[in-house]
Amino acid sequence: MPVELLCPGEWADVTEVTGAPVWVGRMAELGLQTGSRVQVLQPGSPCLLRVGGARLSLRGDEGSQILVRPVAHAG
Repeated sequence: MPVELLCPGEWADVTEVTGAPVWVGRMAELGLQTGSRVQVLQPGSPCLLRVGGARLSLRGDEGSQILVRPVAHAG
């Protein structure tokens, strides 16, 4: 499911990052890649995520390019 559809406070594991290779590479540099765990701080557009110790804002349809699997907590 796209990360932008999660509720505030929900945690998820990234299953896929789609899009142009340059954009996918940039997201990986920021810590957003397959296997990483994220927390949704604000869903929708802009979508605000916690990735590691940083916050990342996704605009427009960028949130639909991050596919995730919700998890019960931030283990």
